[in-house]
Amino acid sequence: MWHHWKRRAWIVGVITLTAVVATSLAAATTGGSSQTLNIYGFGPGDDVANNRIAFGTKALAGVTIENPRGGFNNQQFLTALAAGDVPDLVYIDRRSVGTFAAKRVFQPLSNCIKSQSINVKQYRTAALEEVRYKGNLYAIPEFTQPVTLLLNDDVLKEAGVSAASIQTTKWAVLRQANKKLLKIEDGKVTRIGFDPKIPDFFPLWVKWFGGDLTSKDGLKAQLNSRQAIAALEFTHSLIRDHGGWDRFKAYRDTWDFFGRQNQVARNQIAAWPQESWYYNVLADNSPQVNITTKYFTNRKGGPITQFSGAGWAIPKGAKNPDLACRWAKAITSVDSWLFAAKERFDLRKRQGRAFTGLYTANAQADVKIYEDIYQPLAKKQWDKTVNLLVRASRYGITIPVSPAGAEIKQAYIDAVNRVLEGRMTPRQALNQAQLEAQAAIDKNK
Repeated sequence: MWHHWKRRAWIVGVITLTAVVATSLAAATTGGSSQTLNIYGFGPGDDVANNRIAFGTKALAGVTIENPRGGFNNQQFLTALAAGDVPDLVYIDRRSVGTFAAKRVFQPLSNCIKSQSINVKQYRTAALEEVRYKGNLYAIPEFTQPVTLLLNDDVLKEAGVSAASIQTTKWAVLRQANKKLLKIEDGKVTRIGFDPKIPDFFPLWVKWFGGDLTSKDGLKAQLNSRQAIAALEFTHSLIRDHGGWDRFKAYRDTWDFFGRQNQVARNQIAAWPQESWYYNVLADNSPQVNITTKYFTNRKGGPITQFSGAGWAIPKGAKNPDLACRWAKAITSVDSWLFAAKERFDLRKRQGRAFTGLYTANAQADVKIYEDIYQPLAKKQWDKTVNLLVRASRYGITIPVSPAGAEIKQAYIDAVNRVLEGRMTPRQALNQAQLEAQAAIDKNK
């Protein structure tokens, strides 16, 4: 998927905003008649990205669109700002918007939303909250990629484990199922039971235990809360059941994750939480597999999901903020998503490949794509999966925005890895992460 950039490590703070940057922003021109829109961080990608670029370009007829290749890089961006080279629009991980909003690098979008009559209600609440800082929106959200549980029916049947046992309502039931499903032969893992997918989905597990990684205002780190410690202890126990991280990871690294001989096709795993884009990979490469898709739930059984994705933000000092706003509105509109979805559907139909939908931050677009473009597939399991994915985004959890969002993410990733590698206990690792995260917040607020 074109959004694979989100997996890259993100470290903010290597370059701080100095007085030079502030001076450059203050001196930058905010108006002008130039009919060139300079975009940073999007770059051409797959058919969905490219078709939406085409849609945006048509919507801004007569405007030259400068969209260099490559994803958002914080060091390059800050260096450009320091040199007075301010793009009109940037495409950035939503978890990092708060950092730049706190430094007053991005413009609040109240004027943009009002001048272009952008219907904010069409966007999913949780996605909007990821880009809302101190009451103001600083970006227009794009994809969501909701997380659900993916179950391999063939493995469950072979092990005599019911799909009802693979759920996140009762941790004891899930762990028992994990032990029944995994396989260890001659001291080596030959099948994974349940992969909790940490550190990727650690915030979701913390939410499962009833906590958040920061306070609601994003100014107090909570990485070593009892809920966070419990979440790490439990998810780590699922991996320990396989003989430890080294064995677990060594086996997982052998998988053909994006190919026809993937871990589901070869019955190398029973279940795990996964973002929506992967169902398209499975439908493309191994449509014959037997799967069940379920909600990730809280302990009371209520569906919850974690979002990932980017947003469109306008830097202070942009020469063409009005053009930037028009682009952000156009490219996240229902019509833009429908155009890209229809083009993908037609392309995949010509290729004899499946179309399993698009999952965006625009709730109205998701429904229209499902109702107007999606067509039932040969195996009913895919229809059930797509139907659930369309509904899953309703249950997105809100991760409090922080002026150190990227650093907090890196802090918990490092903490989880220290535990997985056996260097620290969950409490020790998260205590260290707490100090790192709070220091970053205090530095950036």
